[in-house]
Amino acid sequence: MDKTETNVHINDIYTVDITDLGIHGEGIGRAGNLAIFVAGALPDETAEVKIKLLKKSYAVGQLISIKKKSPYRTEPACPVYKDCGGCQISHLTEEGQKEIKYRRVKNVVERIGEQSGETVRKISSGGAPFHYRNKMILPCGIVKGMPALGYYRQGSHDIVPIQNCLIQQEENNKLLRFAERFIKKHNISLYDEKQKKGSLRHIMGRVGDGGKMMALIVTAGAELPKEKEWIEAVKKEMPEVISFYHNVQPLPGNVILGKKMRHLWGEKTLTASLCGLRFEVSPYSFFQVNKEQAEILYETALEYAGLSGGETVIDAYCGTGTISLCLAKKAGKVIGIEIVKSAIEDAKKNAKLNGIENTEFHAADAGKLMPELYKKGLRPDIIVVDPVRAGCSEEVLNAAAGMDPKKIVYISCNPATFARDARILKTKGYEIKKVQPVDMFPQTMHIETVALIEKAE
Repeated sequence: MDKTETNVHINDIYTVDITDLGIHGEGIGRAGNLAIFVAGALPDETAEVKIKLLKKSYAVGQLISIKKKSPYRTEPACPVYKDCGGCQISHLTEEGQKEIKYRRVKNVVERIGEQSGETVRKISSGGAPFHYRNKMILPCGIVKGMPALGYYRQGSHDIVPIQNCLIQQEENNKLLRFAERFIKKHNISLYDEKQKKGSLRHIMGRVGDGGKMMALIVTAGAELPKEKEWIEAVKKEMPEVISFYHNVQPLPGNVILGKKMRHLWGEKTLTASLCGLRFEVSPYSFFQVNKEQAEILYETALEYAGLSGGETVIDAYCGTGTISLCLAKKAGKVIGIEIVKSAIEDAKKNAKLNGIENTEFHAADAGKLMPELYKKGLRPDIIVVDPVRAGCSEEVLNAAAGMDPKKIVYISCNPATFARDARILKTKGYEIKKVQPVDMFPQTMHIETVALIEKAE
Protein backbone atom coordinates (compact mmCIF):
# COMPACT_ATOMS: atom_id res chain seq x y z
CA MET A 1 0.00 0.00 0.00
CA ASP A 2 1.16 3.52 -0.79
CA LYS A 3 1.67 5.01 2.68
CA THR A 4 1.11 8.53 1.36
CA GLU A 5 -2.50 7.57 0.62
CA THR A 6 -3.37 6.93 4.25
CA ASN A 7 -0.87 8.93 6.28
CA VAL A 8 -0.85 5.93 8.64
CA HIS A 9 2.15 3.59 8.83
CA ILE A 10 2.56 0.07 10.15
CA ASN A 11 4.25 -0.10 13.61
CA ASP A 12 3.92 3.64 14.15
CA ILE A 13 2.30 4.83 17.40
CA TYR A 14 -0.63 7.28 17.26
CA THR A 15 -2.70 9.10 19.85
CA VAL A 16 -6.30 8.10 19.16
CA ASP A 17 -9.61 9.37 20.58
CA ILE A 18 -11.95 6.39 20.98
CA THR A 19 -15.56 7.23 20.08
CA ASP A 20 -17.40 3.91 19.82
CA LEU A 21 -17.27 0.13 20.19
CA GLY A 22 -17.38 -2.43 17.38
CA ILE A 23 -19.52 -5.56 17.36
CA HIS A 24 -16.73 -7.56 19.05
CA GLY A 25 -16.17 -4.96 21.78
CA GLU A 26 -13.14 -3.34 20.14
CA GLY A 27 -12.68 0.42 20.52
CA ILE A 28 -13.11 2.53 17.37
CA GLY A 29 -11.27 5.76 16.67
CA ARG A 30 -9.42 7.46 13.83
CA ALA A 31 -5.80 7.98 12.92
CA GLY A 32 -5.13 10.10 9.89
CA ASN A 33 -7.98 9.35 7.53
CA LEU A 34 -8.52 5.77 8.66
CA ALA A 35 -10.82 4.09 11.14
CA ILE A 36 -8.75 2.28 13.78
CA PHE A 37 -9.99 -0.78 15.69
CA VAL A 38 -8.34 -1.22 19.09
CA ALA A 39 -9.08 -4.19 21.37
CA GLY A 40 -9.34 -3.15 25.02
CA ALA A 41 -9.98 0.56 24.37
CA LEU A 42 -13.26 2.20 25.41
CA PRO A 43 -15.35 5.15 24.21
CA ASP A 44 -14.41 8.52 25.73
CA GLU A 45 -10.79 7.36 26.14
CA THR A 46 -7.63 8.75 24.58
CA ALA A 47 -5.14 5.99 23.89
CA GLU A 48 -1.68 5.44 22.47
CA VAL A 49 -2.06 2.85 19.73
CA LYS A 50 0.51 0.92 17.68
CA ILE A 51 -0.63 0.03 14.15
CA LYS A 52 -0.38 -3.74 13.63
CA LEU A 53 -2.49 -4.25 10.50
CA LEU A 54 -3.11 -1.81 7.67
CA LYS A 55 -5.88 -2.16 5.11
CA LYS A 56 -7.28 0.15 2.46
CA SER A 57 -10.23 1.38 4.52
CA TYR A 58 -9.22 0.62 8.13
CA ALA A 59 -6.40 -0.35 10.45
CA VAL A 60 -6.06 -2.56 13.53
CA GLY A 61 -4.07 -1.19 16.42
CA GLN A 62 -2.55 -2.55 19.63
CA LEU A 63 -3.37 -0.68 22.83
CA ILE A 64 -0.08 0.63 24.28
CA SER A 65 -1.33 2.97 27.01
CA ILE A 66 -4.38 4.97 28.07
CA LYS A 67 -3.78 8.71 28.41
CA LYS A 68 -7.40 9.54 29.34
CA LYS A 69 -9.46 6.79 31.03
CA SER A 70 -13.21 6.19 30.70
CA PRO A 71 -15.16 6.64 33.95
CA TYR A 72 -16.82 3.29 33.14
CA ARG A 73 -13.58 1.30 32.97
CA THR A 74 -13.20 -1.48 35.54
CA GLU A 75 -11.01 -4.49 36.23
CA PRO A 76 -12.61 -7.67 34.82
CA ALA A 77 -13.52 -10.27 37.45
CA CYS A 78 -12.73 -13.21 35.14
CA PRO A 79 -9.09 -14.40 35.28
CA VAL A 80 -9.06 -15.50 31.60
CA TYR A 81 -11.04 -12.54 30.25
CA LYS A 82 -8.24 -11.16 28.08
CA ASP A 83 -7.84 -14.49 26.30
CA CYS A 84 -11.38 -15.89 26.22
CA GLY A 85 -13.83 -14.86 23.49
CA GLY A 86 -16.95 -15.69 25.51
CA CYS A 87 -17.25 -12.12 26.86
CA GLN A 88 -16.20 -8.87 25.21
CA ILE A 89 -16.93 -5.99 27.58
CA SER A 90 -16.21 -7.11 31.15
CA HIS A 91 -13.78 -4.18 31.38
CA LEU A 92 -16.89 -1.96 31.41
CA THR A 93 -18.93 -1.36 34.55
CA GLU A 94 -22.56 -2.52 34.53
CA GLU A 95 -23.64 1.10 34.04
CA GLY A 96 -21.15 1.52 31.21
CA GLN A 97 -22.34 -1.63 29.45
CA LYS A 98 -25.94 -0.45 29.50
CA GLU A 99 -24.95 3.00 28.22
CA ILE A 100 -22.93 1.67 25.28
CA LYS A 101 -25.71 -0.75 24.31
CA TYR A 102 -28.30 2.03 24.49
CA ARG A 103 -26.11 4.19 22.24
CA ARG A 104 -25.75 1.31 19.79
CA VAL A 105 -29.51 0.80 19.46
CA LYS A 106 -30.19 4.54 19.23
CA ASN A 107 -27.51 4.91 16.55
CA VAL A 108 -28.85 2.18 14.25
CA VAL A 109 -32.45 3.37 14.62
CA GLU A 110 -31.33 6.82 13.41
CA ARG A 111 -28.68 5.80 10.87
CA ILE A 112 -30.11 2.60 9.37
CA GLY A 113 -33.76 2.84 10.34
CA GLU A 114 -33.96 6.52 9.38
CA GLN A 115 -36.29 7.18 12.30
CA SER A 116 -36.13 9.12 15.56
CA GLY A 117 -33.67 7.88 18.17
CA GLU A 118 -35.91 9.49 20.79
CA THR A 119 -38.11 6.38 20.53
CA VAL A 120 -35.36 4.32 22.20
CA ARG A 121 -35.77 3.91 25.95
CA LYS A 122 -32.90 3.57 28.38
CA ILE A 123 -32.00 0.04 29.47
CA SER A 124 -33.49 -0.69 32.87
CA SER A 125 -31.18 -1.48 35.77
CA GLY A 126 -31.35 -4.81 37.54
CA GLY A 127 -30.82 -8.31 36.30
CA ALA A 128 -27.88 -10.46 37.34
CA PRO A 129 -24.65 -9.38 35.59
CA PHE A 130 -23.10 -12.82 36.24
CA HIS A 131 -24.20 -16.47 36.49
CA TYR A 132 -27.30 -15.88 34.36
CA ARG A 133 -26.85 -18.40 31.51
CA ASN A 134 -28.90 -21.58 31.82
CA LYS A 135 -27.33 -23.12 28.71
CA MET A 136 -23.67 -24.04 28.17
CA ILE A 137 -21.99 -25.48 25.07
CA LEU A 138 -18.23 -25.97 25.31
CA PRO A 139 -15.80 -27.38 22.74
CA CYS A 140 -13.31 -30.05 23.83
CA GLY A 141 -9.72 -30.32 22.67
CA ILE A 142 -6.06 -30.67 23.57
CA VAL A 143 -4.26 -27.59 24.93
CA LYS A 144 -0.55 -27.87 25.72
CA GLY A 145 -0.83 -31.65 25.63
CA MET A 146 -3.72 -31.80 28.13
CA PRO A 147 -7.48 -32.33 27.66
CA ALA A 148 -9.34 -29.05 27.98
CA LEU A 149 -12.86 -27.60 27.86
CA GLY A 150 -13.46 -23.90 27.37
CA TYR A 151 -14.44 -21.12 25.02
CA TYR A 152 -12.72 -20.13 21.82
CA ARG A 153 -10.25 -17.27 21.78
CA GLN A 154 -11.76 -14.26 19.99
CA GLY A 155 -11.55 -14.71 16.23
CA SER A 156 -10.12 -18.23 16.40
CA HIS A 157 -10.89 -21.85 17.24
CA ASP A 158 -8.13 -22.03 19.83
CA ILE A 159 -9.64 -23.27 23.10
CA VAL A 160 -9.08 -21.22 26.26
CA PRO A 161 -9.41 -23.70 29.16
CA ILE A 162 -11.79 -22.69 31.94
CA GLN A 163 -12.89 -24.17 35.27
CA ASN A 164 -15.53 -21.64 36.24
CA CYS A 165 -17.35 -19.41 33.77
CA LEU A 166 -18.72 -16.32 35.51
CA ILE A 167 -21.72 -15.92 33.19
CA GLN A 168 -22.83 -19.58 33.55
CA GLN A 169 -25.12 -20.86 36.26
CA GLU A 170 -23.19 -22.89 38.81
CA GLU A 171 -24.84 -26.18 37.77
CA ASN A 172 -23.28 -25.82 34.32
CA ASN A 173 -19.87 -25.07 35.84
CA LYS A 174 -20.18 -28.21 37.95
CA LEU A 175 -20.92 -30.23 34.78
CA LEU A 176 -17.87 -28.68 33.09
CA ARG A 177 -15.54 -29.75 35.91
CA PHE A 178 -17.11 -33.21 36.12
CA ALA A 179 -16.69 -33.80 32.38
CA GLU A 180 -13.05 -32.72 32.45
CA ARG A 181 -12.28 -35.10 35.34
CA PHE A 182 -14.01 -37.97 33.56
CA ILE A 183 -12.18 -37.33 30.29
CA LYS A 184 -8.80 -37.32 32.02
CA LYS A 185 -9.58 -40.40 34.16
CA HIS A 186 -10.69 -42.53 31.21
CA ASN A 187 -8.34 -41.04 28.62
CA ILE A 188 -11.23 -40.17 26.29
CA SER A 189 -10.27 -39.34 22.71
CA LEU A 190 -10.95 -35.67 21.91
CA TYR A 191 -11.77 -34.31 18.47
CA ASP A 192 -9.11 -32.44 16.51
CA GLU A 193 -10.97 -30.25 14.02
CA LYS A 194 -7.83 -29.58 11.94
CA GLN A 195 -7.06 -33.25 11.41
CA LYS A 196 -10.75 -34.26 11.66
CA LYS A 197 -9.81 -37.09 14.00
CA GLY A 198 -10.87 -38.06 17.51
CA SER A 199 -14.21 -38.55 19.25
CA LEU A 200 -15.52 -36.06 21.84
CA ARG A 201 -16.44 -32.65 20.36
CA HIS A 202 -18.71 -30.72 22.76
CA ILE A 203 -20.29 -30.84 26.21
CA MET A 204 -23.72 -29.23 26.58
CA GLY A 205 -25.62 -28.46 29.76
CA ARG A 206 -29.08 -26.92 30.28
CA VAL A 207 -30.52 -25.85 33.63
CA GLY A 208 -34.28 -25.93 34.22
CA ASP A 209 -36.59 -25.48 37.17
CA GLY A 210 -35.17 -26.24 40.60
CA GLY A 211 -31.60 -26.48 39.29
CA LYS A 212 -32.35 -29.73 37.48
CA MET A 213 -30.24 -30.37 34.40
CA MET A 214 -30.05 -31.92 30.96
CA ALA A 215 -26.55 -33.02 29.94
CA LEU A 216 -25.49 -33.86 26.40
CA ILE A 217 -22.26 -35.15 24.89
CA VAL A 218 -21.45 -34.60 21.20
CA THR A 219 -19.09 -37.00 19.42
CA ALA A 220 -17.80 -37.24 15.86
CA GLY A 221 -18.32 -41.00 15.73
CA ALA A 222 -21.44 -43.08 16.23
CA GLU A 223 -20.24 -44.54 19.54
CA LEU A 224 -19.82 -42.80 22.87
CA PRO A 225 -16.55 -44.04 24.39
CA LYS A 226 -17.06 -45.43 27.91
CA GLU A 227 -20.82 -45.04 27.59
CA LYS A 228 -21.72 -47.19 30.60
CA GLU A 229 -19.09 -45.44 32.71
CA TRP A 230 -20.46 -42.02 31.67
CA ILE A 231 -23.96 -43.00 32.78
CA GLU A 232 -22.83 -44.42 36.12
CA ALA A 233 -20.59 -41.42 36.85
CA VAL A 234 -23.37 -38.94 36.01
CA LYS A 235 -25.75 -40.77 38.36
CA LYS A 236 -23.16 -40.78 41.16
CA GLU A 237 -21.48 -37.37 40.81
CA MET A 238 -24.14 -35.18 39.15
CA PRO A 239 -27.46 -35.61 41.01
CA GLU A 240 -28.63 -32.42 39.31
CA VAL A 241 -28.74 -34.24 35.96
CA ILE A 242 -32.13 -35.84 35.29
CA SER A 243 -31.77 -36.16 31.50
CA PHE A 244 -28.71 -37.49 29.65
CA TYR A 245 -28.17 -37.56 25.86
CA HIS A 246 -25.56 -38.46 23.26
CA ASN A 247 -25.48 -36.64 19.93
CA VAL A 248 -23.51 -37.61 16.84
CA GLN A 249 -22.08 -34.86 14.63
CA PRO A 250 -19.76 -36.38 11.99
CA LEU A 251 -19.70 -33.31 9.77
CA PRO A 252 -16.93 -30.69 10.04
CA GLY A 253 -17.86 -27.04 10.58
CA ASN A 254 -19.61 -24.90 13.16
CA VAL A 255 -22.97 -26.70 13.39
CA ILE A 256 -22.74 -28.23 16.86
CA LEU A 257 -25.58 -30.78 16.94
CA GLY A 258 -25.94 -33.53 14.36
CA LYS A 259 -29.12 -35.28 13.24
CA LYS A 260 -28.59 -38.43 15.31
CA MET A 261 -29.72 -38.03 18.94
CA ARG A 262 -29.56 -40.90 21.47
CA HIS A 263 -31.32 -40.77 24.85
CA LEU A 264 -28.98 -42.46 27.33
CA TRP A 265 -30.71 -42.16 30.67
CA GLY A 266 -33.35 -40.32 32.71
CA GLU A 267 -36.14 -38.05 31.53
CA LYS A 268 -36.47 -37.19 27.86
CA THR A 269 -37.26 -33.52 28.51
CA LEU A 270 -36.39 -30.79 31.00
CA THR A 271 -39.09 -28.59 32.53
CA ALA A 272 -38.38 -24.84 32.47
CA SER A 273 -40.82 -22.12 33.54
CA LEU A 274 -41.21 -18.68 31.99
CA CYS A 275 -43.83 -15.99 32.70
CA GLY A 276 -45.91 -18.40 34.76
CA LEU A 277 -45.94 -21.05 32.01
CA ARG A 278 -44.22 -24.45 31.89
CA PHE A 279 -42.21 -25.63 28.90
CA GLU A 280 -40.83 -29.07 28.15
CA VAL A 281 -37.36 -28.51 26.69
CA SER A 282 -35.81 -31.15 24.43
CA PRO A 283 -32.15 -31.21 23.27
CA TYR A 284 -32.97 -29.38 20.03
CA SER A 285 -35.43 -26.92 21.62
CA PHE A 286 -34.77 -23.20 21.72
CA PHE A 287 -35.25 -21.64 25.14
CA GLN A 288 -34.10 -18.24 26.36
CA VAL A 289 -30.74 -18.55 28.16
CA ASN A 290 -31.45 -15.69 30.61
CA LYS A 291 -34.82 -16.42 32.20
CA GLU A 292 -34.99 -13.28 34.37
CA GLN A 293 -34.41 -10.87 31.49
CA ALA A 294 -36.49 -12.94 29.06
CA GLU A 295 -39.50 -12.36 31.29
CA ILE A 296 -38.87 -8.60 31.09
CA LEU A 297 -38.59 -8.90 27.30
CA TYR A 298 -41.88 -10.77 26.98
CA GLU A 299 -43.70 -8.54 29.47
CA THR A 300 -42.64 -5.52 27.41
CA ALA A 301 -43.89 -7.24 24.23
CA LEU A 302 -47.25 -7.82 25.95
CA GLU A 303 -47.32 -4.19 27.09
CA TYR A 304 -46.71 -2.98 23.52
CA ALA A 305 -49.33 -5.37 22.12
CA GLY A 306 -51.90 -3.85 24.49
CA LEU A 307 -54.18 -6.89 24.37
CA SER A 308 -57.68 -6.66 25.82
CA GLY A 309 -58.90 -10.22 25.23
CA GLY A 310 -60.50 -10.28 21.81
CA GLU A 311 -57.60 -9.71 19.43
CA THR A 312 -56.32 -12.05 16.75
CA VAL A 313 -52.53 -12.21 16.81
CA ILE A 314 -50.07 -13.76 14.36
CA ASP A 315 -46.73 -14.80 15.85
CA ALA A 316 -44.33 -15.21 12.94
CA TYR A 317 -41.06 -17.04 13.72
CA CYS A 318 -42.85 -18.50 16.76
CA GLY A 319 -40.23 -21.19 17.50
CA THR A 320 -41.35 -23.49 20.30
CA GLY A 321 -44.25 -21.20 21.17
CA THR A 322 -42.91 -19.29 24.18
CA ILE A 323 -44.14 -15.88 23.00
CA SER A 324 -47.31 -17.32 21.43
CA LEU A 325 -48.40 -18.87 24.72
CA CYS A 326 -47.63 -15.68 26.66
CA LEU A 327 -49.77 -13.72 24.17
CA ALA A 328 -52.55 -16.32 24.30
CA LYS A 329 -53.20 -15.57 27.98
CA LYS A 330 -54.54 -12.13 26.99
CA ALA A 331 -55.56 -12.49 23.32
CA GLY A 332 -58.64 -13.94 21.64
CA LYS A 333 -56.60 -16.18 19.31
CA VAL A 334 -52.91 -16.61 18.51
CA ILE A 335 -51.64 -18.17 15.28
CA GLY A 336 -47.99 -19.29 15.48
CA ILE A 337 -45.96 -19.84 12.32
CA GLU A 338 -42.51 -21.44 12.21
CA ILE A 339 -40.65 -23.14 9.36
CA VAL A 340 -38.93 -25.69 11.66
CA LYS A 341 -41.33 -28.64 12.04
CA SER A 342 -39.81 -29.97 15.28
CA ALA A 343 -40.26 -26.55 16.90
CA ILE A 344 -43.95 -26.52 15.95
CA GLU A 345 -44.41 -29.98 17.49
CA ASP A 346 -42.84 -28.62 20.70
CA ALA A 347 -45.15 -25.58 20.55
CA LYS A 348 -48.24 -27.82 20.31
CA LYS A 349 -47.03 -29.93 23.24
CA ASN A 350 -46.34 -26.81 25.33
CA ALA A 351 -49.82 -25.41 24.60
CA LYS A 352 -51.37 -28.69 25.77
CA LEU A 353 -49.10 -28.81 28.83
CA ASN A 354 -50.35 -25.37 29.92
CA GLY A 355 -54.00 -26.01 29.06
CA ILE A 356 -54.06 -23.24 26.44
CA GLU A 357 -56.64 -23.84 23.73
CA ASN A 358 -56.81 -20.51 21.84
CA THR A 359 -53.68 -21.18 19.75
CA GLU A 360 -52.97 -22.86 16.45
CA PHE A 361 -49.53 -23.62 15.07
CA HIS A 362 -48.37 -24.03 11.47
CA ALA A 363 -45.10 -25.50 10.21
CA ALA A 364 -44.67 -23.19 7.22
CA ASP A 365 -42.81 -20.25 5.71
CA ALA A 366 -44.55 -17.22 7.22
CA GLY A 367 -43.92 -15.18 4.07
CA LYS A 368 -45.94 -17.69 2.04
CA LEU A 369 -48.61 -18.69 4.56
CA MET A 370 -49.61 -15.19 5.70
CA PRO A 371 -50.82 -14.04 2.23
CA GLU A 372 -52.82 -17.29 1.96
CA LEU A 373 -54.45 -16.66 5.33
CA TYR A 374 -55.23 -13.09 4.26
CA LYS A 375 -56.94 -14.35 1.08
CA LYS A 376 -59.06 -16.62 3.27
CA GLY A 377 -60.28 -13.60 5.23
CA LEU A 378 -57.91 -13.50 8.21
CA ARG A 379 -57.41 -9.95 9.51
CA PRO A 380 -54.96 -9.96 12.44
CA ASP A 381 -55.05 -7.04 14.84
CA ILE A 382 -51.41 -7.50 15.79
CA ILE A 383 -48.44 -9.28 14.22
CA VAL A 384 -45.46 -10.29 16.36
CA VAL A 385 -42.11 -11.17 14.76
CA ASP A 386 -39.05 -12.57 16.50
CA PRO A 387 -36.60 -13.53 13.73
CA VAL A 388 -33.06 -14.90 13.87
CA ARG A 389 -30.06 -12.53 13.74
CA ALA A 390 -30.43 -12.08 9.97
CA GLY A 391 -33.79 -10.38 10.55
CA CYS A 392 -37.06 -10.86 8.68
CA SER A 393 -37.16 -11.99 5.10
CA GLU A 394 -38.54 -9.43 2.66
CA GLU A 395 -41.43 -11.83 1.99
CA VAL A 396 -42.43 -11.80 5.67
CA LEU A 397 -42.24 -7.99 5.87
CA ASN A 398 -44.34 -7.64 2.72
CA ALA A 399 -46.85 -10.19 4.02
CA ALA A 400 -47.06 -8.54 7.46
CA ALA A 401 -47.66 -5.06 6.04
CA GLY A 402 -50.05 -6.49 3.45
CA MET A 403 -52.29 -7.87 6.22
CA ASP A 404 -52.70 -4.27 7.46
CA PRO A 405 -52.45 -4.89 11.23
CA LYS A 406 -52.82 -1.99 13.66
CA LYS A 407 -49.55 -2.92 15.35
CA ILE A 408 -46.39 -4.87 14.65
CA VAL A 409 -44.38 -5.90 17.70
CA TYR A 410 -40.82 -6.64 16.62
CA ILE A 411 -38.50 -8.61 18.94
CA SER A 412 -34.89 -8.68 17.80
CA CYS A 413 -31.50 -10.06 18.81
CA ASN A 414 -29.70 -7.85 16.26
CA PRO A 415 -30.28 -4.07 16.37
CA ALA A 416 -28.85 -3.53 12.88
CA THR A 417 -31.19 -5.94 11.08
CA PHE A 418 -34.12 -4.69 13.15
CA ALA A 419 -33.36 -1.12 12.03
CA ARG A 420 -33.08 -2.27 8.41
CA ASP A 421 -36.47 -4.01 8.63
CA ALA A 422 -38.02 -0.99 10.36
CA ARG A 423 -36.87 1.17 7.44
CA ILE A 424 -38.56 -1.24 5.00
CA LEU A 425 -41.77 -1.16 7.05
CA LYS A 426 -41.61 2.63 7.02
CA THR A 427 -41.94 2.56 3.21
CA LYS A 428 -45.11 0.54 3.73
CA GLY A 429 -46.71 3.07 6.07
CA TYR A 430 -45.47 1.89 9.49
CA GLU A 431 -43.28 3.82 11.92
CA ILE A 432 -41.47 3.08 15.17
CA LYS A 433 -43.26 4.32 18.29
CA LYS A 434 -41.18 2.74 21.08
CA VAL A 435 -38.01 0.66 21.36
CA GLN A 436 -36.97 -1.01 24.60
CA PRO A 437 -33.48 -2.57 24.72
CA VAL A 438 -33.22 -5.47 27.19
CA ASP A 439 -29.79 -6.59 28.39
CA MET A 440 -30.16 -10.36 28.05
CA PHE A 441 -26.40 -10.93 27.76
CA PRO A 442 -24.32 -8.88 30.25
CA GLN A 443 -20.54 -8.91 29.67
CA THR A 444 -21.10 -9.30 25.92
CA MET A 445 -21.95 -6.92 23.07
CA HIS A 446 -25.26 -8.68 22.38
CA ILE A 447 -28.50 -6.82 23.09
CA GLU A 448 -32.17 -7.72 22.60
CA THR A 449 -34.80 -5.16 21.67
CA VAL A 450 -38.57 -5.11 21.52
CA ALA A 451 -40.23 -2.41 19.42
CA LEU A 452 -43.76 -1.15 18.88
CA ILE A 453 -44.35 -0.31 15.22
CA GLU A 454 -47.68 1.22 14.28
CA LYS A 455 -49.50 2.36 11.19
CA ALA A 456 -48.56 5.98 10.51
CA GLU A 457 -51.40 8.46 10.88
